[in-house]
Amino acid sequence: MSEQDLIARLRDVSSIVDVALVTLIFLGLFYLVRGTRAVILLRGILLVAFAAVLASTFLNLTAFNWLIRNSIPALLVAIPVIFQPELRRAFERLGRPRSLLGSRTTDSTTKFLATLSRAAGALARQEWGALIIIEGRTGLQEYIDTGVRLDAQVSVDLLLNIFNKHTNLHDGAVILRDERIHAASCMLPLSENPDVDRDLGTRHRAALGVTESTDAIALVVSEETGAISVAHNGRLIRQLDEGNLNRLLTNLYTGRNPNSPVRRFFAPILGATNSDKVVQKN
Repeated sequence: MSEQDLIARLRDVSSIVDVALVTLIFLGLFYLVRGTRAVILLRGILLVAFAAVLASTFLNLTAFNWLIRNSIPALLVAIPVIFQPELRRAFERLGRPRSLLGSRTTDSTTKFLATLSRAAGALARQEWGALIIIEGRTGLQEYIDTGVRLDAQVSVDLLLNIFNKHTNLHDGAVILRDERIHAASCMLPLSENPDVDRDLGTRHRAALGVTESTDAIALVVSEETGAISVAHNGRLIRQLDEGNLNRLLTNLYTGRNPNSPVRRFFAPILGATNSDKVVQKN
């Protein structure tokens, strides 16, 4: 083998390593923003950037090319500022040991959902209003910051105490993250859908509002009637009993968190699955 052939092979190897490093960096960035609302904005930015590259390449737009070249430095500064809450949330998740070990165990998930169903049944019998949000891939940090941090294990007694009419935490929503009560008394956005039933109260409208913009699951107990409802993807399923609630939560929660690591990784990029769709039921 001549010296020139050796140099050529080394260059090929270095090119492969170069491409691999760039690929790993982009995959790492996607992993960091996975589970945050930044994914939606990032999709839009990538789509606009792709369209801009195509337009500038094939249409030979001189002024447009100048604008794109001079906008890149400003974008490199602006993007971390725009994504600051999401990036902080992503690094917090990255630092959790459970996020590095993979998906939840089946036994713990079954127990978690069964506890939620029993708590909802107990709240319904007492006719105590409740709003419980299960965080999905889209982060809810901005709403968690409006409430009181707890970081407690989910239990029927604790949820009953939180939503007791005589406690300070009963107003607002409880947000669950990693199958734990992360915060209580959180403020949520109300639904902006003009077609929402006017008979729905504030809790139901807040449940619809947070599920319209995120992939969260919202569990609602009516203070007036004790009826149990679940909101997901901006749709509301009403008049559930404890057994139907447990089955519905199992389908939504476990269906949205498949066991495949590849599917979990690319889910924010590929979008919602069919198991995320819920039909409204009156």
